[in-house]
Amino acid sequence: MNSPVQMIGLGELLWDCFPDMRLPGGAPANVAFHAQQLGLTAAVATRVGEDESGYELVEFLKSRNLRTDLVQIDPVHDTGTVNVWPSSTVGTGYTFKENSAWDFIDHNSELMAAVITAEAVCFGTLAQRRPVARTSIHLAVRSASKDCLIVYDVNLRPPFYVKDWIAKSLSLATVVKMNDDEVKILSKLLEYSSTEEIPFVLRLLDEFPNLQLACVTRGSHGCMAATRDETLELDGIPIEVADTVGAGDAFTAAIIYGRLQKWSLAKTLELANQFGSLVASRPGAMPTLHGELERVKQNLEWSFRDTAHS
Repeated sequence: MNSPVQMIGLGELLWDCFPDMRLPGGAPANVAFHAQQLGLTAAVATRVGEDESGYELVEFLKSRNLRTDLVQIDPVHDTGTVNVWPSSTVGTGYTFKENSAWDFIDHNSELMAAVITAEAVCFGTLAQRRPVARTSIHLAVRSASKDCLIVYDVNLRPPFYVKDWIAKSLSLATVVKMNDDEVKILSKLLEYSSTEEIPFVLRLLDEFPNLQLACVTRGSHGCMAATRDETLELDGIPIEVADTVGAGDAFTAAIIYGRLQKWSLAKTLELANQFGSLVASRPGAMPTLHGELERVKQNLEWSFRDTAHS
């Protein structure tokens, strides 16, 4: 029997198909990968087809020391793909394969047992686009222990979202992460009066009692985060962008790492800001950054050495 993992990325695993290359991707898988880079033990809970591209994805995760015992094999549906069209002017475009294997994630005994012992579970909106996976994700998250960090990475991909799914996800989560564009969309969906980020996240924290932390990424303009007691904003870090795919997932992984380490919000947000920028400066969603990350963490330890609970 496999030992428990600290963090589970629950949802889609697929191939990011760029105009000139194909790379492994899927937001929950990206988050798990980056959490592993930060030093957590992580697993991807997903479903791939019984096909060559599915087995390639599993082998890739193994090569990155990610646990794969929660990757289900689907004999009927093909492994997922998404065509990715990066753009520096209008944002990245995505076209997802319909009825992919990850649309049919099953809440089997292995998944439920793993979630019960996990310290953190991260899930998003896209993998909820079909009822089978949506039901499995909600059941799994509800099975987590009361101390588990439940992270909802909003990650909207039109047209695959509905108000009811989002509200249910927010009600289950202890941490929510979104980008500045998603704030505007969610404020309309949830019928909030303000689209300004700080009033919006404070309203979320007020309306959803399980939420402890809300984070907003702002691309090149940095990020912000709020609890019921503290609100912080950080400027962006100037970089030469390779592509932004996976940068938000690295940010989410850093938030998970900092919360599990019981770091201060300031230290956690600084790590997330720097990690997201590092990933945006490399091609693909899962660049290997062990050396750079260790230097960032060491610098943060030095910078926050006199801060209580840092």
